[in-house]
Amino acid sequence: MEEARELELIVRQDREDLLSVLQMRFGVPEADVEAKIASIHQPDELQRLILAACNAPVWSVFAEELRAGEGAFKLTGERFNPVSQTAFDQKGDS
Repeated sequence: MEEARELELIVRQDREDLLSVLQMRFGVPEADVEAKIASIHQPDELQRLILAACNAPVWSVFAEELRAGEGAFKLTGERFNPVSQTAFDQKGDS
């Protein structure tokens, strides 16, 4: 029982951390994004999304990762370079 409570505390903190990173990088997340994040119960998935939020140069890259679900696991390449020149070349991403 204590283990389940501890896991829920970790998940709750990871959700809060993810939302904070998203707000710092891209502005306040929309309600549907918050709802999607609230529905995630796996710490591994939340931690992967925290890394994606920290490293995605534009919102669309993070959004794609959020839609990928828990099956995704590699965050590599120029796509996850937060200072990528292509990030500044893309229009319509915020």
